[in-house]
Amino acid sequence: MERYESWVDRQVREAQEQGKFDDLPGAGKPIPGVGGPHDPDWWVKGLMEREQISPPLPPAMALRKEVAELPQTLADVRDERVVRDLVEGLNQRILDLRRRPVAGRPVFVATVDVEAAVTDWRRGR
Repeated sequence: MERYESWVDRQVREAQEQGKFDDLPGAGKPIPGVGGPHDPDWWVKGLMEREQISPPLPPAMALRKEVAELPQTLADVRDERVVRDLVEGLNQRILDLRRRPVAGRPVFVATVDVEAAVTDWRRGR
């Protein structure tokens, strides 16, 4: 009796016969995380670690981070009008966030004084 071999099985068998699976990276080594507790998000965490992706922040925390990093953001800007537009845009996003309903614990984000930001920008140039 002849055995049925699917197309996929044939491809795997031929690759094995040609030695394409020999000396693969990690051959003979334990698979990472197999012995640990089950984590359904293992692949996402692995991707974030490999690609050095920061986890997404809640909107209020992202805006706080943006406010804290504002001096570095403005450091490379050459035009005062662009500086003002960036700070005003940030303030608008902060005000828009305040108008939305809050899910969870509220986090207050203060608006940025445009004139103070421009003065600091000028001083840093």
